[in-house]
Amino acid sequence: MTENTQQSPASGPNSHPELPTQYTPADVEGQLYERWVERGYFEADAKSDKAPFTVVIPPPNVTGSLHLGHAFEHTLIDALTRRKRMQGFETLWQPGMDHAGIATQNVVERELAKEGKSRHDLGREAFVERVWQWKAESGGQISGQMRRLGDGVAWSRERFTMDEGLSKAVQTIFKKLYDDELIYRAERIINWCPRCLTAISDIEVEYQDDDGELVSIRYGDGDSSIVVATTRAETMLGDTAVAVHPDDERYRHLVGTEIELPLTGRRIPVVADEHVDPEFGTGAVKVTPAHDPNDFEIGQRHGLPNLTIMDEHAVLTVHGPFQGLDRLEARSAIVGALRAEGRIVAEKRPYTHSVGHCSRCKTTIEPRLSLQWWVRTGPLAKAAGDAVRDGRVKIHPEDMSKRYFDWVDNMHDWCISRQLWWGHRIPIWYGPDGEVVCVGPDEEPPSGEGWTQDSDVLDTWFSSGLWPFSTLGWPERTESVEKFYPNAVLVTGYDILFFWVVRMMMFGLYAMDGTPPFHTIALHGMVRDQFGKKMSKSFGNAVNPLDWMDKYGSDALRFTLARGANPGVDVPIGEDWVQGSRNFANKIWNATRFALMNGATVEGELPPAEQLRAEDRWILSRLNSVVAEVDAYYEDYQFAKLSDTLFHFAWDEVFDWYVELSKTTFAKGGAAADASRRVLGEVLDVTLRLLHPVVPFVTDTLWTSLTGQESVVIAAWPTDSGFRDPAAEREIETVQQVVTEVRRFRSDQGLQPGQRVPARLDLTGTALAPHEDAMRSLLRLQPAGDGFTATASLPVGGATVALDLSGAIDVAAERKRLAKDLAAAEKDLAQTTAKLGNEAFLAKAPDHVVEKIRTRKAAAEADIERISAQLAALPQG
Repeated sequence: MTENTQQSPASGPNSHPELPTQYTPADVEGQLYERWVERGYFEADAKSDKAPFTVVIPPPNVTGSLHLGHAFEHTLIDALTRRKRMQGFETLWQPGMDHAGIATQNVVERELAKEGKSRHDLGREAFVERVWQWKAESGGQISGQMRRLGDGVAWSRERFTMDEGLSKAVQTIFKKLYDDELIYRAERIINWCPRCLTAISDIEVEYQDDDGELVSIRYGDGDSSIVVATTRAETMLGDTAVAVHPDDERYRHLVGTEIELPLTGRRIPVVADEHVDPEFGTGAVKVTPAHDPNDFEIGQRHGLPNLTIMDEHAVLTVHGPFQGLDRLEARSAIVGALRAEGRIVAEKRPYTHSVGHCSRCKTTIEPRLSLQWWVRTGPLAKAAGDAVRDGRVKIHPEDMSKRYFDWVDNMHDWCISRQLWWGHRIPIWYGPDGEVVCVGPDEEPPSGEGWTQDSDVLDTWFSSGLWPFSTLGWPERTESVEKFYPNAVLVTGYDILFFWVVRMMMFGLYAMDGTPPFHTIALHGMVRDQFGKKMSKSFGNAVNPLDWMDKYGSDALRFTLARGANPGVDVPIGEDWVQGSRNFANKIWNATRFALMNGATVEGELPPAEQLRAEDRWILSRLNSVVAEVDAYYEDYQFAKLSDTLFHFAWDEVFDWYVELSKTTFAKGGAAADASRRVLGEVLDVTLRLLHPVVPFVTDTLWTSLTGQESVVIAAWPTDSGFRDPAAEREIETVQQVVTEVRRFRSDQGLQPGQRVPARLDLTGTALAPHEDAMRSLLRLQPAGDGFTATASLPVGGATVALDLSGAIDVAAERKRLAKDLAAAEKDLAQTTAKLGNEAFLAKAPDHVVEKIRTRKAAAEADIERISAQLAALPQG
């Protein structure tokens, strides 16, 4: 049977600590969590001889607070690590936060603005000190919220991407990449945010449809003129060519000539380039190499000059009437000037097109030619792809692998410099005579007149890409690195597969001698509202998980999230579902309280199977099956399925059927009752341990009351002993069938749930005789006394249940009600049959309409059969 893991006997059957009549999460959760932390349950010992199991927390931003996405992801990781801890692994869930360069600098700059100051008023050193001060006072509130959720992280190991150890890791890998010629400096087109005043990566650009204006402009005059179309007329001042396709007959005579660029007096060449689509628009495109990535590539191929016409604020710098205008002001002014010269051939407004915006401040992105630092990703990305292809790293679910390969197989070089003050400053020094020196963490930077450090900082994702090993003490070969690297699994959202996962793969393989940072990448979806819509403050459907935890308890929120967690699939969630999970927590509480009041115990060994009733053997058999199922689901990261399995087993089989079937045995007393009390204790013990990783608070409170042990957090994970009793399972399934069918009949006849009626049970030839008392109790059936007359007879499960309903219901009224329902069902059957027999209708109607009618017809047939049976079962007369 199930393994009894208790090492010492619990208190006697009537001496368990008294549980309150109601479960109030607020009275339990906070103090219980602090007790877990104080006792060191979540700490990880690098000197342990236990097998390691390591998971890093996807580091939340220091500016952040707990949102539903965090709560979802943390619930899954916490469930995994709690189970592994119970299984005997030296389990490390590594906590920490990301310094979030742009976001944090924006927060502090807004604070300064309230004082009428900018960061430039303070200067770099004082500003950075101000950010550290903000971090100490206001940053990291999410840590306290993680405690509310029940995160079992090793708090003593908490790291921050800007702390001393991680800074050393950043400098070390930068130096290594630089020396290996995998980091270089070059002038290229980048995404520039005129509000944040920094470069941002492609994946930090959010595209949305904006209403703009498409204008067609004639360059040149007469037969040598060309019409180009653009939504960004202001950039024409930076044009250095017009490009056409080399096979386009319309413009072949102009290739190699020059035309005049309006409003500037400059002449620019017409070049032939295969990038141009001759079918799009006029087949000619303006080329602005310093302000468009595609144009930059054309410019490189044809040796065109790069003219930068805007400053970092997206204000025009070109001498002339438009100098000093913001890009949007300039756009309107330039179109007006072109119109006055008769150069506007066509205008279309509004013209809806996709426009990139900064993911942080929502400002429209400006492509800009800029001198930046880059990682040469080719060999790093290939290694990251190979590690998945050769099976060293598995992506779960497997169909997400395609998305991963789409990134690593087509990766552009990574712009890693950011024009910020908060972050890891690039460890490059420039000398007075053009020297460029990369300085490692243990090297002294060059000093003397004329030496300066690069003013940029590194992309935040550069430091978080080191997270699986920098948090363990790398570049030192610490005990923690040796013990806990590589990580066992990475649990994260598919939305940061490229942002973070790919970077960790590249850096882990590069820095750790070809050893990938984790063996499995388990990807989950996004949390959405109950209608499947993305949660957003602007949509008015965003939810603060703390509100739901306050109202329903952390366990309820966690169970709701876990029960919706199918791998790689978005998770809809509504408040009523959290309320349902709160009801489940209450059910666990009430059932365990009932069991304790009736003497359920874990004391002593389980009686041998031959001394147990069928319902005892049935529940123990089912318990072992559930242990095996839950284990298999955990190994496959099927959180929804394991949660659903536990929900139905606990609520339906244990708390409803087994407890109810046991009540008559408890009432009779004796050896059978003692055996059932021990079985009930065993089942509750194992069930609470199985539930603990997902609903930790209520299970620990109940388990300690049941067992007298210290905490379920450090209890052993249940194992499947292999005990199965198919005969007992069939026997109880028959009992369930009989009870269910008679309950349905009672309901159909309009009997109240508690209304008792006389009945005779003919159980001849079945194994149901030992369960007659329990079935009568469950069905509210009185013994058939003198004068019993069977007015209804139900053959079910090999047994016959005869009932005397005389006096229990108004037969005439019930017959009238059923006759009305039967007539409605017969009418619906006739209508649907006629439609489905109409060939003309079937030829014209859409498939979904026909299918809907077929479904109605089948439902009507089932209703007729059911109602007819009910009428036949009614007493005659």
